[in-house]
Amino acid sequence: MAFLLKASIALSFLAGSSAPTPLYALYQAQWGFSATMLTVVFGVYAIAVLLALLVAGRLSDHVGRRPVLMGAAAAQALTMLVFASATDVGDLLLARVLQGLSTGAAVAAVGAGLLDLDRTRGAVANAVAPMLGTALGGILAGSLVQYLPQPTHLVYAVMGAVFVLQGVAVAFVSETAQRRPGALASLRPQLSVPAPVLKPLLLVAPAVVAAWAVAGFYGSLGPTLLRSLAGSASFLLGGLALFVLAGSGALAVLALQQRSAQRLLRIGTSVLPAGLAVVMAALATHSVALFLVGTAIAGAGFGTAFQGALRTLVGPLAAHQRAGVLSVLFIVSYLAMGVPAIVAGWRLAQGGEILAIAQAFDGVVLVLAMLALLGTFVRQEAAAS
Repeated sequence: MAFLLKASIALSFLAGSSAPTPLYALYQAQWGFSATMLTVVFGVYAIAVLLALLVAGRLSDHVGRRPVLMGAAAAQALTMLVFASATDVGDLLLARVLQGLSTGAAVAAVGAGLLDLDRTRGAVANAVAPMLGTALGGILAGSLVQYLPQPTHLVYAVMGAVFVLQGVAVAFVSETAQRRPGALASLRPQLSVPAPVLKPLLLVAPAVVAAWAVAGFYGSLGPTLLRSLAGSASFLLGGLALFVLAGSGALAVLALQQRSAQRLLRIGTSVLPAGLAVVMAALATHSVALFLVGTAIAGAGFGTAFQGALRTLVGPLAAHQRAGVLSVLFIVSYLAMGVPAIVAGWRLAQGGEILAIAQAFDGVVLVLAMLALLGTFVRQEAAAS
């Protein structure tokens, strides 16, 4: 029960983060903000997550998982009220900042809590639940907006109720981390990992950056790109690209969960560039079907690469080290997700054509993915020597 609850929290927090994605076009039409502002709205969420991870990422190692998760769930419920009552882009920015802060505070705590309960299943859940949440958040929000009334209110009401229920449920599960002194000291921002983890982190970093850069692009400009290819303004279509990317990633992790971390990294860093190559061909031929096929392949690479990186890092860790190392991993992930999306949005606002921007972006990530694949062989040679 406790394991499923914490997995559901990881899922719902990421579902909440992707829920506004299909609504961006509607917000733009209502409030008249630019494509650059759209990616700023996306980017401030990533920055807020980073700040929360830097400040509160290790807090649950000291005060326990439950207090952090209960507070984060309450903050997420409040954030849904801010989204639902937003009247301009300033309100939208505020909501995204609050959402990022509460997500950042929770992501390391819930990830560590899953590992506390079951290290093997926890590693799988840490990779699957966020991707599945991202997929479901985008597609469910798109469906609600497309087919039901009150498009800018209903999805947030549903998510807010979920967060309230989860916060209450956490109060009734057992604590999995022992309280340790130093809670206030843990709030001082620092980026440190145990010495045995440092070299593996550097070697898996290109894979993490490549994977999450793709997720960031799809989360910010993916809807605009797919609607441009399809020649449609459908809100449901706006959430489809992110759904396919994240959904295929989750399925790939589940299908390959018995493989070793090294094998997962190698599969992911091989499949990700293959998928991006198909996406580039789709952009060149203006083919929606080929674009979705390439997205599904890239998503499988995204999921397996991140799962391989995660398992590489958490394998040797003691319980009191997990939240801190997961914080560093997610800091790298959210930087990779936020910065390229903002750069792409800025380029679009400067008169760039979205298909050309997407092709350039894919080319850069292809290089990163190939570097990540090379890194898996370097690590294998280092382990053998």
